[in-house]
Amino acid sequence: MSTDPRPEWNLRRFSGRPTPATMSALGQLAAAAEEADGTPPFNDQTWSALRSGDDAAVISGHIALLSAGPEHDDDEIIGAAIITRGPGQPSVLELVVRPEERGHGVGDQLAAAVAEANGDEELTAWSHGDSEAAASLAALHGYAPVRQLWRLRAKSTAWPAPTLPEGVRLRAFEPDADEEAWLALNAAAFAHHPEQGALTLADLRERERSPWFDPAGFLLAEDADGTLLGFHWTKVHPASTDARGAQHPAVGEVYVVGISPASQGRGLGRAVTLAGLRYLADAGLGSVMLYVDADNEAAVRLYRSLGFERWDGDVMYAKPRPDVEP
Repeated sequence: MSTDPRPEWNLRRFSGRPTPATMSALGQLAAAAEEADGTPPFNDQTWSALRSGDDAAVISGHIALLSAGPEHDDDEIIGAAIITRGPGQPSVLELVVRPEERGHGVGDQLAAAVAEANGDEELTAWSHGDSEAAASLAALHGYAPVRQLWRLRAKSTAWPAPTLPEGVRLRAFEPDADEEAWLALNAAAFAHHPEQGALTLADLRERERSPWFDPAGFLLAEDADGTLLGFHWTKVHPASTDARGAQHPAVGEVYVVGISPASQGRGLGRAVTLAGLRYLADAGLGSVMLYVDADNEAAVRLYRSLGFERWDGDVMYAKPRPDVEP
């Protein structure tokens, strides 16, 4: 890998909410990378934090710019390394380089700048897509894989009708009414999950403002007293046309399925999963995808029993801690 920076680009560090021009340029960079790689380079939480500027999600990073000198044209961003920091959580790094600029040391220089700016701070780094280039860059900077997030997919089919436990009913999420109760349920269901369990009201509100948000596809399971027991939050990725003119149909997603600890073991997880899948099928989605931790054996077993198969994955990297035996 070349590590000599090209003379026509330089790095700029930023912190806090980016300017609208920078956000637009980051969106263009992410779209180009997703078209080339088949996966988005930044996750939803990162975009939420970038848009909101919430103090609970401190943002910093470096941007690689084609324009040299003191004046910078944000429309010419060719790479970015974004760090999100949440209270009580390790900081998370995501790094991407525009496809046509790869192989010139941009990623290497971004990673080196992050290391210099953050010193001994503990960082984890996501590679969205299990690529050899990402693995090589991670190893070059002393990172090793610590977590795998699989992507599974299945063709929509005549999903079986869900069988709900006695006394449980399903309904759609109601904005401005269900936020607090859902956040409490989500925190309990994902108490040991480093990202999902830490969602805040600001995070949820940001997602509610997203173009893809559909409360009708956000299914809640509750008992006769109205206590929330579980949920299946679905998402739809709209149809698109890439730069080569190829058509990509809309795809449904099992965005999040969560069950309260007290309600587990009753078949509720399978029931709400099927309810969401039927909702997506009724909406005309021909295929459905989802993310699941590779070591979540129960969830993997459930999804495979429903016909999902692995097609890709994300890898989290971290530097080995000196006080931990390998």
